[in-house]
Amino acid sequence: MNWTRRGVLAATVSVSLAGCLGDSDGIGPYEPEGGSEDVTVEPMTASPDETAVSETALPIADEQLPVSYPLETLRDAVVDGGVPQDGIPSIDDPAFEPVADVDDRFREDDPVFGVVREGEARAYPQSILVHHEIVNDEIGGESVAVTYCPLTGTAMGFERGGVEFGVSGNLVNSNLIMYDREGESMWPQMLGTAIEGPLEAASLREFPVHWNTWNDWRAAYPDSTVLTEDTGYVRDYGDDPYGMYNPVSGYYREDSDPIFEPLRSDDREPPKRMVLGARPPEGPLSIDLETLRDERLLEIEHEDATLLAVHDRSLDLGFLYRNPSEETFVLEEDRIVDENDDAYAPDDVPLERVYAYDAMWFAWTGFYPETTHFG
Repeated sequence: MNWTRRGVLAATVSVSLAGCLGDSDGIGPYEPEGGSEDVTVEPMTASPDETAVSETALPIADEQLPVSYPLETLRDAVVDGGVPQDGIPSIDDPAFEPVADVDDRFREDDPVFGVVREGEARAYPQSILVHHEIVNDEIGGESVAVTYCPLTGTAMGFERGGVEFGVSGNLVNSNLIMYDREGESMWPQMLGTAIEGPLEAASLREFPVHWNTWNDWRAAYPDSTVLTEDTGYVRDYGDDPYGMYNPVSGYYREDSDPIFEPLRSDDREPPKRMVLGARPPEGPLSIDLETLRDERLLEIEHEDATLLAVHDRSLDLGFLYRNPSEETFVLEEDRIVDENDDAYAPDDVPLERVYAYDAMWFAWTGFYPETTHFG
């Protein structure tokens, strides 16, 4: 049986999720119409319109992000997610409260998405973003969009220059397609690149948004603020329409199938196994998060590059660095120590940081089927 997002989201209004979907094993497998292996993998060659880029208020990246398919292929793969444009409403006037004022609204292991910019730290509860997917915010004096796609498990940040983003209602490879409210270009979240509209082939400026637990976040950032349920919308923020992360159940189980057919299939990992994905110039790569948690420090040889993957145990985060001089680093307790016995926190290693984000395996390999995987 195939389910639309409209059906899943409506389940929280009309009946309980368990009653709608049958049991905690989650939504049944998708039924492909044609084979996903028929999708041509060929790097994007399109260039953005220079006039449109010069006229937009959106901050556009100096270099295009890599895209593994022609834009026409991605447009052909767009599906109706079952809700109209803005049917999942973005939060455009977010309200926050100090961590100390939250009391017992969250359990210790409840997921929140953490952002630190210009010395300002904020947490965005997954229980709220699952109902809105985009928060148009200002952090450290800069206009940003904090975004979350529950179907691909991806939390990502983008600079927006005062232009708001909204939820288009469409998906590609199960991933949220955002639209900007300036010219209505269409931006798949995971690609950060417009596939249609005036800014087609242009890429946004990204920044990290990290998965954390409430307990780890408040311990690390006791003076930070947290998004409140004062969103301007009536929602049951205690009910996730897709399942639960604490404990993991429903759609989020790593061995369950996606609702929508992925662009490509790859059985090296269970469909919703979480990986740390990156797109360095040498080509996309992914690192199994459980492996990184266990090893805590990984030296990765990727094409002609040497990279260093580091796990921060205090926040359960993975960081990726470029190590061109192939310096030797070792792990001592919770510090990373170099050849001169200088010690660094996992998020402060003196190497070039490579942008990376967490994603479900099927989503990452759907967009980047040529990925090199370290599992």
